[in-house]
Amino acid sequence: MRSATATAAKATPFSRSRSAGKLALKLAAAAAVVALSGCSWFSSKKDPNPPAPLVEFTQKLRVQTAWSVSVGRAGNFAFTPAYAAGSVFAAAADGTVVRINAENGQTIWRVRADMPLTAGVGTDGSTVVVVGEKGQVQAFDASGKPTWKAQASSEVLSAPAVGEGVVVVRSIDNRVIAFDADNGSRRWMAQRNVPSLTLRNAPGIVIGSQTAFVALPGGRLSALALNNGGPRWEVPVGDPRGTTELERISDVSGVPALGARDICAVAYQGRIGCFDLINGNVRWIKEFSSDVGVSLDDSYVYAADVGGVVTGFARDTGAAVWRNDKLKNRQLSTPVGVGRAVAVGDYQGYIHFLSPEDGSFVARLSSDGSPIQAPPVKAGQSAVFQTKSGTVVAVVTE
Repeated sequence: MRSATATAAKATPFSRSRSAGKLALKLAAAAAVVALSGCSWFSSKKDPNPPAPLVEFTQKLRVQTAWSVSVGRAGNFAFTPAYAAGSVFAAAADGTVVRINAENGQTIWRVRADMPLTAGVGTDGSTVVVVGEKGQVQAFDASGKPTWKAQASSEVLSAPAVGEGVVVVRSIDNRVIAFDADNGSRRWMAQRNVPSLTLRNAPGIVIGSQTAFVALPGGRLSALALNNGGPRWEVPVGDPRGTTELERISDVSGVPALGARDICAVAYQGRIGCFDLINGNVRWIKEFSSDVGVSLDDSYVYAADVGGVVTGFARDTGAAVWRNDKLKNRQLSTPVGVGRAVAVGDYQGYIHFLSPEDGSFVARLSSDGSPIQAPPVKAGQSAVFQTKSGTVVAVVTE
């Protein structure tokens, strides 16, 4: 179980939980400002939402681990790997940053940042950026040499977005800051309102078409002009509803999935949908609740809800084409397409492969036994997962 922090209206968010009911129990127990870790408070009670046991099935697809590299533990944070310029970049809580050849898993370089880290790597292949405690931002060049440092306004839980000459970060006080990728000078800052309570997750940022698409607490997806931070459009993915602050948590989850003409996102206690890249017009939107984000391919949008049900939506209409409910409460990662399958990690380090046509199981692999919480990334023909214990593993289908 991820750690959680209860706060007043200051934007330190809650961790993911298996259900809103369990999150409510945490809130009542915490009362004011109390940091929780582990599941010991609930060990004497039967879990009302036990993880589904692994089901047996006939393997229909050959899958294998292409390579794996140990990077370092994630600690209390989620570290997302990144792919660019034929390499996978990854980081760990102790400050380790690595560049790995995506083809064969060879470590190209391994360096140590000047501070403990709180999120994964952002890179365009030339500039490699990580974030540390108290909002420190540090950049390296493609060879792993440190180039500049900068400062965000508060703690950063999401991997930086790097592209088109700019580095964009969002701190937990909901300030979005852009730095020059060459020297770290601040280009602009945009401030967004902070809800009273938010999930302690890492809503991400993607860059494309001279725009930073920023997932925000409060259920908003914002498109900011990359040159000056001006708003191009902003849409509600989830509208806060309910009578209590807990019921009104509706944060955009994970990293928005960027297509050629649309961008798709999902919110906790909110909705899932795809929006026009240029003006934010709704292509389609459906009721849905997820705390891990979405991915897409040419035909489908894939998402796992808070209960562990994986759904494949038709990309053009949003129709639910299939659902797999055999992974309930297994604390899933974002599903991602790889070869002829959809791969999703769970809290025991298993990677499950589903058919993109009907969602049935076609294969399964194990990693190191620790949770896979961060969104995986596509790296050529592979999907790359990073576990809580720090194993970066590339999987392929045949």
